[in-house]
Amino acid sequence: MNSRFQLQWEVNPFQAGQTIKEFLKEEEISRIALTDIKFRGGNILANGIEVNVRYVLKEGETLTVIFPPENPSEGIAGERIPLEILFEDKYLLVVNKPAGMSTIPSREHPTGSMANALMGYYEENGIRATAHIVTRLDRDTSGIVLIAKHRHIHHLFSKQQQKGKVHRIYEAFAEGNLILEQGTIVEPIGRKSDSIIEREVRGDGQYARTDYKVLKRYKEFTHVELQLKTGRTHQIRVHMSFIHHPLLGDDLYGGSLLHIKRQALHCKKIHFHHPLTRMEMNFTAPLPFDMNELPKKG
Repeated sequence: MNSRFQLQWEVNPFQAGQTIKEFLKEEEISRIALTDIKFRGGNILANGIEVNVRYVLKEGETLTVIFPPENPSEGIAGERIPLEILFEDKYLLVVNKPAGMSTIPSREHPTGSMANALMGYYEENGIRATAHIVTRLDRDTSGIVLIAKHRHIHHLFSKQQQKGKVHRIYEAFAEGNLILEQGTIVEPIGRKSDSIIEREVRGDGQYARTDYKVLKRYKEFTHVELQLKTGRTHQIRVHMSFIHHPLLGDDLYGGSLLHIKRQALHCKKIHFHHPLTRMEMNFTAPLPFDMNELPKKG
């Protein structure tokens, strides 16, 4: 695979007369990216001829932006760990992460992460990139993770996230019986003062909103679907614990380990628009075996 990521456009009548700088701003190529292109081995070409950002575009021209090569992350070793890939193109990956796999390495778990597996996959397939993980999941949460194959694509997804346009839907099993069929939890979340890991609802925390609806009720627990309107660390786990319905298996936030040994939380759906083609994209990952077995224990 060519180590230099590039984008190409054919200039239409409405774009003609713009400078390249104006055009690229509309295409959401950041100032940092333009600086990298200028000083770190990138190129801007009009009909194959090198130009600068002050160049005025003409109708019918082909504009090519070639980004500098990306250096793989030195601190993340590539490992040959199988990935369940739901979708892949030149720009992004959608992967179904198993429970028990960290998204990125940590002091406690320096190897075996999604990022390690990703770097191993890139090495094996000649993809010169680093691990641009757009949506992270906790180590013991299973389900869909969105990955960008280039820094610019990650930048475009970050813009979508800021506008609330990357939608994720989760399934979980919560202790007890929720009173309402559906509801919204709006409570600020911050780090617990005596812990580097734990979060809690606190007045000085960040705004957080979780929407939920009941899928099915069982004797000891409730099967729920949840959608995040914000993306705070441990948000679903903290909010469900706050309303006195912690997730099964989530002993950090008061859940019982009787029926499952990890938090019963799975990211089952993701919806977004492709950052370049603008096509609507939807992906689903079914419940893993351990969560699928829970109804038999209810």
